[in-house]
Amino acid sequence: MGTGKIRKVRTGFPEDPTDVLRGVLSLVEADEDPATGERLLTGTTPAQARGRVFGGQVMAQSLIAAMSTVDPGRLIHSMHGYFIRPGDALVPITFAVEDLRDGRSFSVRRVQARQEGKTILSLICSFQEPSEGLDHQSPMPTGVPDPESLPRTSERLGHLGHPMAQEWSWARPFDIRHVDPPLETAPDRRQVATNMVWMKTFSTLDGDENLHRAALAYASDYTLLEPVLRRHGLAWVRPGMSVASLDHAMWWHRPARVDEWLLYVQSSPSAQGARGLSNGRIYSRTGELVASVAQEGMLRVPHDFQNKVKGAVQDLYLKTAWRPAK
Repeated sequence: MGTGKIRKVRTGFPEDPTDVLRGVLSLVEADEDPATGERLLTGTTPAQARGRVFGGQVMAQSLIAAMSTVDPGRLIHSMHGYFIRPGDALVPITFAVEDLRDGRSFSVRRVQARQEGKTILSLICSFQEPSEGLDHQSPMPTGVPDPESLPRTSERLGHLGHPMAQEWSWARPFDIRHVDPPLETAPDRRQVATNMVWMKTFSTLDGDENLHRAALAYASDYTLLEPVLRRHGLAWVRPGMSVASLDHAMWWHRPARVDEWLLYVQSSPSAQGARGLSNGRIYSRTGELVASVAQEGMLRVPHDFQNKVKGAVQDLYLKTAWRPAK
């Protein structure tokens, strides 16, 4: 698709957005915790428009920390994490790795991601020696448009002056292309509880299979709650709406590279009590099911009169803030 009319409204973004991913996956090893014996590593966060750490980032960094303590021949196959507190993008993150078990075939680690002594993410992950066994998978959907036929985020939002539009367009390390109508600035009137996107890094990512699996965990946090928003006719810019990931689980099934196109197929079976659940399946372009994902998120949507008045004011603001920059 042509990009001749696209320009960055703000400067300071990397020429290659995938450098953001390379940076966050490069942790610095520190001394062991003298009290617990946990292995400690530290990581940083790139500048964020909202000042908070992206959940996919802290998950991926936690996995990199765990991988540094496991035999490289063992591949991560599952993780379960809880987001405890929002992370501050200006504060370094310390990752404490606890060795729970090294068995004949499996290794298990617990990772606590902390800022200023407080846990922001608690995660357990498991690794396995490559093994032969039973094999089947759910088929990849058919009739899906090729990613090359779909617009990049920068082609849709890069001309808008709002800081979030600029960050989504130029600072995300993954090229995200929506199969369904995007929800950044407008709801989907169909109100279906599904969503599909193609995704890959903008440039080649060096590293072994475990690093690519950590990078896939990073990307798995993108758009996963959109089936909930789509089902209820909501867009990300809904005034007064509050959204946050509560927990995240992931299972890696087969090898895949994140610098090649992957189809992320998502659905939501339920939303209730200000929480929404989404499931995801990630396929290679050749149809292999490479990973499965589940996440529950908090979604609070204002309904009372006071918030409706506030929302009307914010609607007027959004019409200005999200307009094309001059």
